[in-house]
Parts: sequence; C-alpha cells; structure tokens
Amino acid sequence: MAIETAAGAMNPVIAIALVGGLGVGSQWLAWRMRMPAIVLMLLAGVIIGPVLGVFDPARDIGPLMGPIIAIAVAIILFEGGLTLNFHQLRDAAIGVRRLVFVGAPVGWVASALTLHYAAGLSWSSSWVFGGILIVTGPTVIAPLLRTARLSRRPAQLLQWEAIVNDPLGALAAVLAFEVVLVLNTATTVGTAVLALIWGIGAAIILGLAGGFGLAWAFRNGHVPEYMKVSILFALLLGIFGISDAILHESGLLAVTVMGIVIANANLPSYAELRRFKEHATILLVSGVFILLAANLDFAQLGQLSGRAVVFVLLIILVARPLTVFISLIGTGLPWQEKVLVAFTGPRGVVLVAVAGLFAERLISLGFEDANLIAPLAFVLVATTVVLHGFTLKPMARWLGLAGAGNPGVIIVGGSDWTTAFAEALIKADVPVLMTDPNFGHLRAARSAGITTYTGDILSEGAEQRLELVSYDKLLAATDNDAYNTLVATDLAPEFGRENVFQVARVKNDGARHTLPATLGGRPFGHAVTHDEWNSLIRQGWTFRVTRLTEEFTLQEWREKRPRSHLVGRILPNGEFKLLHEDEEIRGVPDTRLIALRPPETTGSTVQPPASA
Repeated sequence: MAIETAAGAMNPVIAIALVGGLGVGSQWLAWRMRMPAIVLMLLAGVIIGPVLGVFDPARDIGPLMGPIIAIAVAIILFEGGLTLNFHQLRDAAIGVRRLVFVGAPVGWVASALTLHYAAGLSWSSSWVFGGILIVTGPTVIAPLLRTARLSRRPAQLLQWEAIVNDPLGALAAVLAFEVVLVLNTATTVGTAVLALIWGIGAAIILGLAGGFGLAWAFRNGHVPEYMKVSILFALLLGIFGISDAILHESGLLAVTVMGIVIANANLPSYAELRRFKEHATILLVSGVFILLAANLDFAQLGQLSGRAVVFVLLIILVARPLTVFISLIGTGLPWQEKVLVAFTGPRGVVLVAVAGLFAERLISLGFEDANLIAPLAFVLVATTVVLHGFTLKPMARWLGLAGAGNPGVIIVGGSDWTTAFAEALIKADVPVLMTDPNFGHLRAARSAGITTYTGDILSEGAEQRLELVSYDKLLAATDNDAYNTLVATDLAPEFGRENVFQVARVKNDGARHTLPATLGGRPFGHAVTHDEWNSLIRQGWTFRVTRLTEEFTLQEWREKRPRSHLVGRILPNGEFKLLHEDEEIRGVPDTRLIALRPPETTGSTVQPPASA
C-alpha cells in the first residue's frame, strides 16, 4: 500500500532508508579516511537538509521524528549502561563519583551563569537550559573513544561521566522547569515536588526491576537463547515508555539503571547481548546525527548574535574545565588526565532533543528568549563535535594518554619461536605484548626485555590491567590448538576479525576435525604448526627484517631468499601487518619484510612450505 505524502515530500520509507544509508556510509568513509565519523555525519545531514533541501525531517518524517529520536536515545543510553561494569572501574571509581556527584551540580551552576551573562538569557531559561548542559553526550563520546584509543582510566572517566550524567542532565532540566512552573502558574510547590519525587523514584524502581528480573530469567533458563535479544528490546521499550509517561525524560534514567544492573549481573550471554546492542547503537547514532543536522534551520541560527560565540567559548574553555578541576580535587589523578577530561566535553543529540522540548515549554509560559535555546544547543553541539573530533586524539598523544602512534601486536603464547619473532618486531619498532598463563613460558621473553603478562588473556584481570589500546593485532600461538581457537574467536569482535590470527592447527584428516569458518582466527604461517616453528628455530632459523627499495624489489628478495618464510610486513607509514597463508603482497619501496630465514651455512631437515 502506498504511503501518502505532502507535495514535494519524500516517501517516509525512502527518507528513513536515506538516513540509514548516509549514516552508515559516513561511518565507513570516516574509517577509510581515518577521521572522526561524527564530523562526516553532521556534514552529510547539513548538505541533504538545509543546503540542498532534499530531506526535511519535519516534512518527510513528520510526527515520527520525535518518537524515533526518543527511542534511539533510550537504546543508546541503555547500551551505554551495559558498558558500566563496576569491577572495571578500579582506580577510576573516585574520579567518576566526583564527576557525577560534584561535577553535575557545579556544571549546572557554571552553565547557568554563562547562559545568563554571556548568552543573555533570562534566569528561568538559563537554569533550565543549564541543567541540560550537564550532559556530555554518549552518542559522541563512544565514537570519539573508538577513534582516539585513549588509555583506560581517562577513557573510563569520559565514558562513565557521559552515560551517567546524560539522564541526570535531563532530570536537572525537569527540576528547574518544575520550579519555573510553580513560580509562573497556579501549580503549588507541594504538587511539583511530589510529581518530581514520584517520577524519579518510579524510574529507578522500574530500571532496577527490569534489570534484576531480566538477569534472573536469563540465568535460570526461563528465556530461550534465540529470544533473549527480542525480549530485551521489548522490555527496554516498555520500561522507557512507562517511566516517561510518569515523568517526562525520566525514561532515560530508567533504561540507564537497567543497563547498569545487567552489566553487573555476570550473565553468561552478556557478551552476545552487548555486541548486538553495539551494532544497533552504531545504526542509531548514525541516524540521529543525520536527523539532527538535516533538521537544522538556518533562520533560527540567524537569530543568534555575537554573544553566542562568547557563550560557546566560555562553555568550552571556562565552564567545562572549572567543573572538572573542582570535581577532581584530591583524587590523586595525574594532571595530564585532568587536563584531557577538562578540555573534552562534546555534546550530542540528547542535548538538542531535550533542549528543543523545554524551549517549547518555556515559550508557552511566556519566556520569549527561550526561542534561542534550540539554536544555541545546535551551535554548541556542532562546535564541540568538530573541535573534539579533530583534537582529542592529538591532545591525548601530546599528554601521553593514547596508544602508540603505530599500534603493535599481542602474541598469546610464550615459546622459543614466539620470543624470537617478538624480538625481531621490537627491533623494527613494533610494540609487542606477550602473554601466557604459565610464568615459566615467559622466562626467555622477560630476559629479552619483551613486555609480558602472566595470566589468561581472556580473564577479567587482563581486561583491567592491560592497556590494549596500544595493540590492534593479535596472534594466538600457544601449543594448545583448542585454546588458540578460543582466544581468536572470543577476541575477534574486539580487534576485528581481519586482525586476529592463529598458528596452524595440527593436521587431522576428515570432516570430523574441520572447524567452521565462524571459529578461530585467520591462518598464520602457511600451515606451519607451533611445534614446527619451534623446530625451525632450534635448527638455526632466524627472524630477519629486510627493507625494500627501488633497487632491491620484492621480486629480487624472493629470488635471493627462496627458502625464507615471509610472515609480516611494515608499511612505509609504520603500520605493521601480519600475513595470512597464501596472501599476495605488493613490493612497495620502504616496505620492510619480516621473514624466517634458514641458516646461511647449514641446511634444515624441516622444510617450511613455499614462501608467499
């Protein structure tokens, strides 16, 4: 059945498809270009919206836009809550508590003062909008952290603050609006306070009940595996809707609480639930930013004066740093981390959505200056997204709080050949971390000065103690094929399946021993098993690094070293790549090849397969 549309309007189905395509396309293009995805999403939305006029959310989607954004924000905050595991906080716990319990009220006051004296808003509009400015935007922080690859503690501080303060900012705006309502209508203070307490209490109770109830049902087998995600979504939307009906914007608090409860319930299916939610969140973040930018009205921006510029600068350079520095007094955090957090305060779609809602309510009460709230919110979001999108990564590197410039490799398994391989990589300036549950297996690696970790790479301890941001590739190379397969399978979503390798399994004929493609990592080393690698090392084979030039090409290298076993390469930009079996490579000048070479004077009784 055809969907009727207004004259010149786009079919709503086509409009939603356009938003999804542009959002995901912007994320992919940003990944290819290695630039902030949010900047491209905002640019794409502005181009198809106010610039070309191809897509107008109010015209093409109409009344669906509000519910779409509300549900998307609820799911994004819930997924954010799923990442907030209290066991992972460790030394960041004090900083997070301060940023929430001290930072939120300080930020509220600082933002309200800035709005009144810099932007020129009335005290009523300033206190309502100032409450919303507490939020720092999980829709923005998550993509930025993924790109910037921060050290664990500052990343946790920014992530927790963004997710927890987001619903608190909405509730602060509700509180301020209730006060304005009491002062300007016949509503009594008792009625307003009762409604506020009832709404917040109901949101917390609903969130706790949903989280604990779902965890109990999943843990005790009351929900089949194939229905877990479906029931999770249905319950999430139900709790959000009920809570929001009791008190507007309290639904955000309810779903955040529900997510935190599930994150700390130690569910066996937690990893699968979280990964699915992450995929959904990428789609939703892309969509809401396209909608946000496409809905921009240049006429509204035209209402702003030079005071808007002063307001934005004061929020970024004064109000935000002042809030963070006051909050983190006495926490013992290094000054570098305080500076990074202080000058990283991007705002997202929640700010614009909630600001627009309360602007309409304030205007209905007779506060005409509230018509500046929506354009001020958009200008602040656009400025902080672009600013932090391009500055967070270089600032983190300058402060020493980011991963290495050229990420390295994690080698799981300590042995003669992995130690020799790691030594060659380190000499080529490739960071290496070697892990093994057996302390003795890492003795040679420690003696060689290689960074090691004794323990299971899949353990919670490894997740808490290791700075994995410095590594973007993994090689599972223990003498246990089953464990290698488990490690590669479990960590593939974290590192990307194209970056996870495992040493060849011992040959077993027959279909009974053939694993499906969904298990394990990419094959490494041209079908050479762990024991065969060790045998070659014991016979005198060595890992060597050779640089290709205009004069010494890949073809000449192959002719000169026909028996050498090529295992990796370092590109001219310093990026390291492991090679999987039968992979063809291009011999670009200044590329360095890493290969296992036979002894110069003696032969070997164990011959590896032909080199790639």
